[in-house]
Amino acid sequence: MRLRIAALLVAVMCVDAAPLPRGETLNDRPVIGILTQEVSDPNLQPYGGTYIPSSYVNYVESGGARVIPIRLNQTREEHEKIFRSINGILFIGGAVDLETSDFARTAGLYFRLAIKANDEGEPFPIWGTCLGFQLLTVQVAGQNLLSKTMAYNISMPLNLTSEAQSSRMFAGFPPEMLKALSEEPLTGNFHHYGVTEQVFVGNKRLNSFFNVLSTNKAENGAVFVSTMEGKKYPFYGVQWHPEVNRFQWSPQYSFPHSKNAVRLSSLLAEFFVNEGRRSSHHFSQQEESRALIYNYNPVYTANVSGYEQVYFF
Repeated sequence: MRLRIAALLVAVMCVDAAPLPRGETLNDRPVIGILTQEVSDPNLQPYGGTYIPSSYVNYVESGGARVIPIRLNQTREEHEKIFRSINGILFIGGAVDLETSDFARTAGLYFRLAIKANDEGEPFPIWGTCLGFQLLTVQVAGQNLLSKTMAYNISMPLNLTSEAQSSRMFAGFPPEMLKALSEEPLTGNFHHYGVTEQVFVGNKRLNSFFNVLSTNKAENGAVFVSTMEGKKYPFYGVQWHPEVNRFQWSPQYSFPHSKNAVRLSSLLAEFFVNEGRRSSHHFSQQEESRALIYNYNPVYTANVSGYEQVYFF
């Protein structure tokens, strides 16, 4: 195992971020959309019908972008206009149906728009966390492949695969950080289901679309895929929660707050936002001001949930 990690560290040290295509300029004012989700927690339902935990908003902002909430009750035309205005989208964790919920159906629309845009040479990244990770597998596989892989309220190191050494996600990680990621419990896990490595590798659609960057072992012994990135597309998924390392503090939960855990969250937030900088989509100034998350006030919810603050819509 030590030899494997050492070889991985040497390989990552030699990996540079992919150069921009000739003539491409970076967007220094990126805006990332975060898709709202139906409220499933009974303790939060009195506050609103859809929500975004503020930790996800803070996570994106810490990477150098601004956020707009993408509400579910909009027409296809409105969503298409939003897509042409934002520079990436984040699918949050949660607990709704991955096939029939409004969250899943709306995410599917943005997923297809992102595929088309990237195929036409317009970069558009997608990030999925926990349920968002699972949602990406459903969109690609065309079916729900989840099984019991409980790893709830536990922090773990990642079992990095050979694909991690050439990945875009980890290319900018200092060697000592990559070593810490593989040895220290830096990733907070809060899920009951996931996609096992065996199922993932055995599914032709998933295996041809994504590279598996890490795996972990569930309480029942099942090995599940914990980190992935698109081979061709700038689509990224983590079964764990990088946003909690910096922005969630409930003592009832195993949120990693070590120095390296905080650094991990920062590196990934900056990586995703930098992917969004490659997108030239933009709002008009007036439309941007009206759309930004700054128009909404989060609600204090630490007394009824693991979230300190939540935006409700």
